[in-house]
Amino acid sequence: MHSVPSLTDVTVKKGRILIKKRTRATMVMQFTLWSLAIFTMISPFLLDYGKIDWQTALTMTLGNLKMMFLQPAFNQITFGTAILQIGMTIALALLATLLSAVISFFLAILSAKNLAPSKVATMIIAFNSFIRAVPTVLWVLILAIVAGLGAVACVLGMMLHSIAYLTKAYAESFEEIEEGTIEALRASGSNWWHIIRAVVLPQSSSFLVSWTFLRFETNFDVAIAMGAAAAAGGIGFELFMASSFYYDLHEVGAITYCALIVALMLEFISVRIKRKLMMHS
Repeated sequence: MHSVPSLTDVTVKKGRILIKKRTRATMVMQFTLWSLAIFTMISPFLLDYGKIDWQTALTMTLGNLKMMFLQPAFNQITFGTAILQIGMTIALALLATLLSAVISFFLAILSAKNLAPSKVATMIIAFNSFIRAVPTVLWVLILAIVAGLGAVACVLGMMLHSIAYLTKAYAESFEEIEEGTIEALRASGSNWWHIIRAVVLPQSSSFLVSWTFLRFETNFDVAIAMGAAAAAGGIGFELFMASSFYYDLHEVGAITYCALIVALMLEFISVRIKRKLMMHS
């Protein structure tokens, strides 16, 4: 009989017994995660809240939520202005997404390990990892030093982060292409661009569209936030004015509902596009 290791995790999945030996790294990771979870649960009870009247605070919070979501209304701006500002926000997100998608396609070709030299791919992957590690809002504020606060800094910041995101997504899609097909074309004398046009694009087009539209949805959310943080305009700036300048919670709720409706519409369009691509593929 075989002896069972002393430090193991035994689980049953789909009728199979899986035995995973615990190592020092996994134990340290589990200890760290459990410590963070326990600290997160007990930290609210360790904070000094001062002389807060919890009953009054809860009543006021519920009242504010009622005004926002049950009594939405446009007071300072008109409905037409809100639609125009939402259109501006969509335009900012669309411009950043389209420009970054074009640049990301060529960078992804150079960073896919089955299409480009390993040194070039490693350099691009490392650079993109650094770009993705910095939040979009910080890139917008950094670029605002050069371009100034406004729509230009907003688009450039979203573009920079989107390029790093889409390059990784596109490259992973390219790397899933069967290596045998690429090797067969290389053996037949096909050049690099012919391989891209005849194999890479047809087999990964559905993934490219899906990732691009997903990033467009993300950029729409970012553009709302950047409308206030970078003075880029759009519905985000109107939301900032309503919530911080003249404190109209009724208008905050109306603007929030408008943004939510647009986000749901984008999600619906995304699902329809994915279904059509799957049917054609």
